Amino acid sequence: MSSLTSELAAVLTTVRRPGDFFASGTIEFLAPQLEVDGVGPIALPLLQLQAKQLIAAAERAPYGRGEQTLVDTAVRRTWQIGPDQVRIQGRGWVRTLNTILTRACDGLGVTEPVQAEFYKLLLYDEGSFFASHRDTEKAPGMFATLVVVLPSTSTGGELLVRHRDREVRLDLHSSDPSEVAFAAFYADCVHEVLPVTSGIRLALIYNLMRLGPGRLPEPPSYSNQKTRIAALLQAWGADLSRATSDAPEKLIVPLEHAYTPAELGFGALKGADAAAAAVLRAAAQVADCDLHLALIVVEESGSADYTGYSSSYRRWSEPDEDEFEEVEVLDRSIALSTWRRPDDQPSVLGEIPVGDDELCPPDALDDLEPDEEHFHEATGNEGASFERTYRRAALVLWPRERFLAVLCQAGVAVTLPYLADLTERWLSSGEDHTSSLWREAHELSGHMISSWHGQERYPSREKAPTHATQMLLLLIQLRDRTRLEAFLATIAAGSGVYTEGDNEAIVQALGVLSPQRAAALTRQIIAGNASTSLTACGNLLARLAAAGGNGRQADLSGAATALVDALPSDPQHAPSAWFWWQDRSVKPHLVIDLLEALCRIDRRLAEEAAGHMLTWPQTYDLDTVLIPAMRDLVRSKIAQEPAVQRLRDACLEHLRARITEPLAPPHNWSRASVLSCQCQHCAELSRFLADPERKTWAFKAVEADRSHVEQTIQRAHCDVDVTTDRRGRPYTLVCTKNQASYDRRAKQRRKDIEDATHLGG
Repeated sequence: MSSLTSELAAVLTTVRRPGDFFASGTIEFLAPQLEVDGVGPIALPLLQLQAKQLIAAAERAPYGRGEQTLVDTAVRRTWQIGPDQVRIQGRGWVRTLNTILTRACDGLGVTEPVQAEFYKLLLYDEGSFFASHRDTEKAPGMFATLVVVLPSTSTGGELLVRHRDREVRLDLHSSDPSEVAFAAFYADCVHEVLPVTSGIRLALIYNLMRLGPGRLPEPPSYSNQKTRIAALLQAWGADLSRATSDAPEKLIVPLEHAYTPAELGFGALKGADAAAAAVLRAAAQVADCDLHLALIVVEESGSADYTGYSSSYRRWSEPDEDEFEEVEVLDRSIALSTWRRPDDQPSVLGEIPVGDDELCPPDALDDLEPDEEHFHEATGNEGASFERTYRRAALVLWPRERFLAVLCQAGVAVTLPYLADLTERWLSSGEDHTSSLWREAHELSGHMISSWHGQERYPSREKAPTHATQMLLLLIQLRDRTRLEAFLATIAAGSGVYTEGDNEAIVQALGVLSPQRAAALTRQIIAGNASTSLTACGNLLARLAAAGGNGRQADLSGAATALVDALPSDPQHAPSAWFWWQDRSVKPHLVIDLLEALCRIDRRLAEEAAGHMLTWPQTYDLDTVLIPAMRDLVRSKIAQEPAVQRLRDACLEHLRARITEPLAPPHNWSRASVLSCQCQHCAELSRFLADPERKTWAFKAVEADRSHVEQTIQRAHCDVDVTTDRRGRPYTLVCTKNQASYDRRAKQRRKDIEDATHLGG
């Protein structure tokens, strides 16, 4: 399939002229001055009285059979008035007719000059019709017929037009009296007028004539191109159905003309773009493919060089972009957006990335001119840079059965709401797992899971659920055990963003599976995520252990062992880099969850974990981790467990040792005076700190020296308050001793006594 995109592009280069065998529409108009001999001026919309007068002045319309012209109301029941009896005047009508002629020629794909020659006026009263027939060429150069229906009240009378194996049904009514409806079709098309069921229809008939010699226009068929493209698309679809296929998931055909998002639509395509869309639409129908219209947006950024010289009168902060040039593209993204279906309605598809192997031809986006380009001057440590954007419309195809795979390229922000809608509709239907809705949800979730890596949104720093929670809850509602297992395995592989907020949904999902499978997946989730989401793993184990009243505790021994094995130890050997949302720190909450889970699952593992924590006091700090955890655990159901008692005893020993340390307020103004800096000014600060008689020191110096001394005080946590006296120059740093160290120790003493009492000391 490597030549697919080039081959499709090559076929489309032969499709240059747009058009079809028919064209129709409505247009606003200024009512013409219409007069008929024997009746006089005709009012529009047509009045019932004048309709009767026109019929009285008309004759039955004949039809042709070979060289004969016959009147037979069983074949054609219509009234006609010849052109010699009708006068149509008014400058407004000339403009209206020219506009209709232009639109009809565009729809028929005719580019050479054309003239509309008035042929006759027709009246269709109730029951009127015209059986299936072809128009004869009534004059040299005639190639098509134009029908203009003037404002009149009627129902029925639809126009059927057939060409080869296609048929269209045109309703030439306009509910607005300020509009006229029109239709044009090639003369070789078989057509018929269905019976008028009520009222009267008034129509002007024109022969469309080619001006000048040459071959008569004919509708472009592109049958060979449609056949070739349909065969290419069918082979592509068959290739994609193979599990080992490397074919592109979609095909993208960039268009030639520029279109804004507001005007993007199949009905607004111009020239060769309209022709290509018509051919692809027909071929896609044969090959069972979907065709959409979208905008390709290419965004690039990178480094730039300044090449010009500013005048001395122009500020450097206002550079001329002509004075820069691109050096290197450092970042480039290509995506499809602003989707339109063939009926010009928006699609559920969101922003979808573009693969290099999907463009037809592969170099379709080379040598584009940017729609926007901006250069930025160098600032600080950053050099000059640029940003630019390219936009281009494109036709996009994919096999209809691959729609869900293409939808998944839009990411979980699009697919999750789509899956939620499928799930809700399936639940409301009351159907079982054999229904088409359930199978579609099953297929979509499979695509989502296989492409989940890299699509998960980053959570907030709080315990917010991620997209994984939403996915799990939908799969639980679908009761899709196969997909639940697959998605839990995806979480276990660490291929997404996993946080504590997901645990409730994970516990529910594991409860749907067999105990053996749930135990295995729990161990895999903890082993795969403990290094980056330690607290979340501890919480998951605690939730599962607390829910294990059905005798399932033994099933969690593997997961418990994996978590104990993953507990951090020497902080010097901890990984230095991780993402901001990853949780590798040890918090009191982890200790609480871990011990509550382990004491339920395996007391031996609980004691092993307690010993590990006491071995690495820098990682499991007594004051910030263990003591806060013990405050909760000594009032819990596991307070008497050996592991908890061991940690409690260590905390009490630490608290008692600090409580017994001497504590008294300073009896003079001498303060700790050992400083890391030995410069002249810091040496003077050290002497001031050691002096038992001096409470205040005024240091008059320039700003740099004052700032240096102040930073030294802060780093050494000196018992000194500082203010700046701004009288005179240079300013004075006023240093006043306090008893902050004693106050901190006194506060710590009170807290230690409170903690020791709480722990039962």
